[in-house]
Amino acid sequence: MGADSDNTDGTSGDAPGEPVGDPTGPIPVVARAGTSADVPGTAALMAALSPVMVDLMDELSDVMFCAKDADGRYLAVNQVFVRRTNERSRRQVLGRRAVDLFVPELAERYEAQDAEVVRTGRPLRNELELIRRVGGTPGWFLTAKLPVRDAAGRVVGLVSVSQDLRSGDADDATMDAMARLVAAVERHLDASPGDPLTVADLARLSGSTPAVLDRRVRKVFGLSPRQLVLRTRVDRAAHLLTSTTTPLAEVAAAAGFYDQPSFTRTFARLTGETPSSFRRRARGS
Repeated sequence: MGADSDNTDGTSGDAPGEPVGDPTGPIPVVARAGTSADVPGTAALMAALSPVMVDLMDELSDVMFCAKDADGRYLAVNQVFVRRTNERSRRQVLGRRAVDLFVPELAERYEAQDAEVVRTGRPLRNELELIRRVGGTPGWFLTAKLPVRDAAGRVVGLVSVSQDLRSGDADDATMDAMARLVAAVERHLDASPGDPLTVADLARLSGSTPAVLDRRVRKVFGLSPRQLVLRTRVDRAAHLLTSTTTPLAEVAAAAGFYDQPSFTRTFARLTGETPSSFRRRARGS
């Protein structure tokens, strides 16, 4: 969920009397300069979370986890989350906000999502996002954010998980069908990127019924068929942005977007960056 760092020794910078970001120990609650565990709402938020569940999040290798208070402070994070920041340990993350840890485009998106969850009390689910993995390579994630309420029913914060989408285990027939489908979508983008693909079209291209298609795509990619097409289009745009000097309007057309403004809006929503800033940052790294 932001910039990348591969150093997670979890010890550097921890002062005596403060929780150490030890990857083998329990996930600590915020306690750092400028904040304290008695920040309004903090105790209620942490009381609403199961300590066992929070500790369990640190056993996950491909899921980012965090808990935030209503003001956007990180109160608990797992090691996968730390690796997406420029910090070395949890101690350096806890008590801070997205704007302190991530590039402005990502921070603004995260804060807008959080504000909506806290304001409405409604969860955010299946939010498709392109997030840079360790080493700077972008990867696809599905994010969910759930409000956390105190005993009186007030929203005191939220918990968030972002799952790294990689091909899961599937039988040979399913993997073969999905390989054919992705190749067919790529060919469609080559030949007629402006023509939309319906679910019926996708089922036909994969040689299955819409119901079987949906089940197979979710098993392999963790996405709906429509999300898979959108992911393919954005992947193509990202490739063109990072490997060519093709003008943005032509990138939009090649990736199947109606026009450059719609491309910019969709790309920014999924990546937290405009196409131009994505290109600049990719070249810089």
